[in-house]
Amino acid sequence: MRSSLFNHAERPVEPGSFQLQNERMLKVDLTGSGGFFFAKQGSMVAYQGDVDFAYEGSGGLGKLFKKAFTGEGMSLMKVSGSGDVFLAQDADEIFVLYLENEGVTVNGKNVLAFDSSLKWDINRTEGASMLSGGLFNTTFTGTGALAVTAYGTPVVLNVDVPTYVDMQSAVLWSTSLQSSIRKTAKLGAVIGRGSGEAYQLALSGQGIVVVQASEGHPVPTAQ
Repeated sequence: MRSSLFNHAERPVEPGSFQLQNERMLKVDLTGSGGFFFAKQGSMVAYQGDVDFAYEGSGGLGKLFKKAFTGEGMSLMKVSGSGDVFLAQDADEIFVLYLENEGVTVNGKNVLAFDSSLKWDINRTEGASMLSGGLFNTTFTGTGALAVTAYGTPVVLNVDVPTYVDMQSAVLWSTSLQSSIRKTAKLGAVIGRGSGEAYQLALSGQGIVVVQASEGHPVPTAQ
């Protein structure tokens, strides 16, 4: 059998590693990963071997209360066993970050999977309020792999001058940056792409911010 389809054959990965199979699918080899990792609930598209999937909720009681109050957080599953697991999310582009005793702040909706060695918590952006939509995000620290998704090819901006990003378009940013909320001078000004243009994520200091080319997936309309 011949076909260009076979150009997309499975790629080998190092034991215990996160590796892209293509720009929209991630493969994780459980061998050597400490026996388990965490992934967004419902993100599994295939697996090979003896693998178990257990609902992890929001990562503990404290995080559960934060999620209920803020709307931020992740519905997680604990993936354990031995074998290979393939993950994807709505055909979004996937990027793997390797943290080396450092931290990064991520929009919880953009988190696909992460090593169990990473610590994480939900934090509120300084200056955020219910009027500005809250803006609570998830901070990861430590050493390990973190897979994130983007709906629309992203750009990485170097922040060395004050930088302002649509809150729904911000995928992640350096924990070294100071973050706050900026209100557009005129409440009705339409300067962005959606309904939240009156407020932006303001970042200053030295670091990077990743901005996706959208405000996320369109909300389905009632038929």
